[in-house]
Amino acid sequence: MTTPEGPEPRARSDDAAASAEAAYNRFVERHLTRNYLGHLAHGLLGQTGFRLLNAPTFLPAYVMFLSGGSNFAVGVVLSLQALGMVITPLIGANLIEHRRRVLPVGFVTGGIMRGTVLLIGLAGLFLPPPAALFAIGVFILAFGLFMGIQGVVFNFLMSKVIPVSKRGRLTGLRNFLAGLTSAAVAWLGGTFFIGETPTVEGYSYTFIMAFVLTSIGLAMLVVIREPEPPTVRAPTALGSRLRQIPGLLREDPAFARYVGARGLATMGRMAAPFYILFAGTSLGLTGQTLGILTAAFTLSGTFSNLAWGALADRHGFRLAFLGAIGLWVASTAALMVSSGLLLTVLVFIGIGAAFQGFQAASMNLTLEFGHRDELPMRIALANTASELAGTIGPLLGGALATALGYDAVFYASMAFLIAGGGLVLRFVPEPRKGN
Repeated sequence: MTTPEGPEPRARSDDAAASAEAAYNRFVERHLTRNYLGHLAHGLLGQTGFRLLNAPTFLPAYVMFLSGGSNFAVGVVLSLQALGMVITPLIGANLIEHRRRVLPVGFVTGGIMRGTVLLIGLAGLFLPPPAALFAIGVFILAFGLFMGIQGVVFNFLMSKVIPVSKRGRLTGLRNFLAGLTSAAVAWLGGTFFIGETPTVEGYSYTFIMAFVLTSIGLAMLVVIREPEPPTVRAPTALGSRLRQIPGLLREDPAFARYVGARGLATMGRMAAPFYILFAGTSLGLTGQTLGILTAAFTLSGTFSNLAWGALADRHGFRLAFLGAIGLWVASTAALMVSSGLLLTVLVFIGIGAAFQGFQAASMNLTLEFGHRDELPMRIALANTASELAGTIGPLLGGALATALGYDAVFYASMAFLIAGGGLVLRFVPEPRKGN
């Protein structure tokens, strides 16, 4: 006998849920080609511009130039971007997890974020060096604040429109193409804008070029057709949602361990702004040197991304994560004993490949834990832990470089990378095997 609370209504409810999920998946498949191409174009132009800002070459050298040679100033300014990215991911998750469409939020936050890149460029043109350095610190903090939100929005958007089996190759191809254009643009900026004798104006024009490229990339997302998921979370006040985080982590211990491991490994990023400064002690920081090393860094990420993506699609992003950490440690150790432009270029090739592999693997691995409804918050938690480490790391690196020299920074970086990789190797199983 069937009652209103009995199995028949539940069966109908299950059938309706399955039908809605099937319709969602059909929408994804129907629009996969245009969404794939839209993400590809967005990543190509967006990453080309942002790599000029985020590569461990131009911005550290610019801050060193403006500060009169202060390693600590480099660490402080670089940490401000990560500080902004610590503050806002959880806000970004709370902002979108109840929305059936998140792309409009992405356009707003992405547009503001790109505006801060323009302001970084304009600061050098219109302000004297001390004021320009302060303004760049403020704008890089604002850049980090909106980047923290955008990281949640666009990673969640990718999880909605690109099936997991195709994300590795998309990420690899996108980063491959972006790396080619980034290398060309880096060479252009280093050779023609900065030149043999670096100037504030040269760095400024390089960052204005980054703003133009990233803005065109954002516009490419107009072609995206975003599906509306069958279920979303009910709107929840930010404070209440934050109180639910411990329970979310307890329910998924593998994800909790991954968050901790990713944060530890990201502490290894403390060395990033000091690679170019260490190389500059023997090579000099001319525009040509900056252009060559930035090109080596971006081109290596370019070609390695195809390998990282294929590896991840075949064996999972966990293996790509561990491989990238191993290459990062080896490249850092090699930099400490290298000399001359050729060997330094080879080391920057290894560092660039490791950076790109780590970035792609850590981002995509986050998307494979748990249910879709909780995904924005999981992305936010992983990004917050990562960027908290990214905030502390450059400050610690700057202090170590000032007090003990660059070798101390590199040894500490390698220790954190090995600790994070070991934690994943021992305690975080491949999430695809559990799905």
